[in-house]
Amino acid sequence: MNAFSKDDMIKATLLTRAGRLRDAVALLRGPRPAAEPVVPSPGLIDRLTSLGRRAAAPRTAPGARFENRVYAGEFGKRSYKLFSPSRYRGQALPLVVMLHGCTQTPDDFAAGTRMNELAEAESFFVAYPAQSRTANMSKCWNWFNAADQQRGAGEPEIIAGIARQVMAEFVIKPDRIFAAGLSAGGALAAILGANYPDLFAAIGVHSGLACGAATDMASAFTAMRGGSAGSAAARSDVPTIVFHGDHDQTVNAVNADRVIAQSRAAGLSGIVTQGMTPDGMAYTRTVQADQSGKPVLEKWILHGANHAWSGGSEAGSFASARGPDASREMWRFFMEASGSAPRFKWF
Repeated sequence: MNAFSKDDMIKATLLTRAGRLRDAVALLRGPRPAAEPVVPSPGLIDRLTSLGRRAAAPRTAPGARFENRVYAGEFGKRSYKLFSPSRYRGQALPLVVMLHGCTQTPDDFAAGTRMNELAEAESFFVAYPAQSRTANMSKCWNWFNAADQQRGAGEPEIIAGIARQVMAEFVIKPDRIFAAGLSAGGALAAILGANYPDLFAAIGVHSGLACGAATDMASAFTAMRGGSAGSAAARSDVPTIVFHGDHDQTVNAVNADRVIAQSRAAGLSGIVTQGMTPDGMAYTRTVQADQSGKPVLEKWILHGANHAWSGGSEAGSFASARGPDASREMWRFFMEASGSAPRFKWF
């Protein structure tokens, strides 16, 4: 990935979204075969232009902090931002690690998900690791590399190291550490769930893919469009909540089922409900619980939604104000799955 130019990555993105996956793979592998010029729609051009904007840091409540920090370990160095709620006085609080999607930044992702506002209301820490361009020119987490899909190595160990660093510097509840992400970040969250069940109590995967769904760039494109999901041999014991739009043109919604199927708990009897949010987004929600009634797996399919964080703020990229509030629902699930409950009511 490191040798690709910015223009190559933009062209590959355009080709992928136009359905020309073979051309995109060929471009990234080497000289591109002759093909008709790519003529993206004006709307897509505007979207790509907007992705290049540097999002302003989200507004922080008085007494709260949103600080730049750095982690350096055996497998690499990454910057991250850490949100500390204003009511923190040294008491033990939960931690949510939020993993952005391609082209995004911590500020952008925080603005789009509005997770800091929720963390201030519910009193928990939020860490936002930042992918570097030296690791991936599009700032994607390298979820499709076999070396970044295992415990104790690569990017999973870097993210685990960030969580441990926050634990060392602040008072964090060790059984209330969670990870959530969008797209490539969602795929990395699935990898963390499969490999670090002792560290992460639950995970949230929004528009992402299962651990092991791909082992290189070519198989990544195949998995994203809903084709072969690779070996996907990893299994997870970690409670998992999934959000996915059924009109997602970037990551096919079949991947939501694959994330759920990867759990050892998959196959439990579940309750399926259908509904519609006040803003008119229809959804199908499936909840699988253990014998005690505690939720273990939860899947939200958003009808008509595309590749965007549901119920977020359009101040950030890849976020839609329409639909169920994914941040709140993930937090509710995290608390219920770990034996607690948030203060707010569902919907």
